[in-house]
Amino acid sequence: MSGHANSLRAILLALGANFAIFLSKLVAALITGSGAMLAEAVHSLADCGNQCLLLLGMRQADRPPSDEYPLGWGRALYFWSFLVAMLLFSVGGMFSIYEGIHKLSHPEPLKWPWLAIGVLGFGVVAESISMHGCLKEVDKAREGRSLWRWFHETRSSELLVIFGEDLAALFGLAVALVAVLATMITGNLLYDAVGTIIIGALLVVVAVAVASEVKDLLIGQGVEPRRREELIAFINARPEVDVVLNVITLQMGPDVMVAVKARMSPAPDQTALVQAINSVERAMKAQFPDIRWSFFEPDIAD
Repeated sequence: MSGHANSLRAILLALGANFAIFLSKLVAALITGSGAMLAEAVHSLADCGNQCLLLLGMRQADRPPSDEYPLGWGRALYFWSFLVAMLLFSVGGMFSIYEGIHKLSHPEPLKWPWLAIGVLGFGVVAESISMHGCLKEVDKAREGRSLWRWFHETRSSELLVIFGEDLAALFGLAVALVAVLATMITGNLLYDAVGTIIIGALLVVVAVAVASEVKDLLIGQGVEPRRREELIAFINARPEVDVVLNVITLQMGPDVMVAVKARMSPAPDQTALVQAINSVERAMKAQFPDIRWSFFEPDIAD
C-alpha cells in the first residue's frame, strides 16, 4: 500500500547509476593501476548486487500461494531487503571505517587526484539522477507526509532500501569529493582518512535505520495507519454494516490480509446475511486492490 509508487523503476535507476559508477572506477583503476580505485570499483559492483537482490525479492514476492505457502511469498521481499541492509552495514559501512583507520595508521600518498575528482564528480551526477528518480516515486507514496514520517510508516521495503542507499551514496560521494580536494590542496592525508571514516559511519547509521524498519515488517506489521483508517471508514460507510468492531491487517509484501469483525444491519435470513458479507468484501477489494485475503465475522444486531 504505497500509493502508486513504482519501486521497480527506482531499483533499475539505482542499478544503472551504480553500474555506471563501477565502470568509471574500473577504467580509472586500469589507467592508474591503483589498488584503492580497484577496490572502490568492486565496492560499486557489490552495490549493483544489492539491487539485483531486491529484484530477486520482487520476483519471489509475485509467486502465487500454494499448499505449502498458503499466504503466498510476499514477505520474501522483506528478507532480501533486510539482507541488503546488512550488506550495506558490513561491506559498505564497517569496511569503510576499517579502511579509514588503516589510512590513519598507514598513510599513502594520493595518486592521480584529478582523476579521482573526475570519477567522484561523475558519481555524484549519476547518484543524483538515481536519487531524483527515487524521490519521484517516494513522493507518490508519501501522500503529503514528511520524508521522516514516510520512512517510518511505509510498508514498501524495497523503496525504503533504495532511498536509504541513494541517500547514503550521494552524501558519501560528496564527503569523499571534499576530502580528496582538501587533501590535494593541503597535502595533509588526514583529510582523506577522516573522510573515509565519516562515509563508513554514515553507511552504518543508514543501514541500521533501514534494517530497523524492515525488521518490523519481518515480524508482521499491519497496513500503514492512514490506510487502516481509510479501510475502517469505508466499511463503516457500507449500508450492510452498522459499525466496525475490530479490524486486523497484515502486510504481506505487495498484498494485504484483512480480518474484520462488524455488527451487521439486520438481515431477514442467513442467505441475505451471506450476500451482504460478500457484497462488502467485493467492495473492499475493489476499493483496495492490494487486499488479497479477507475474512469477515458478523456480529448480528438485535
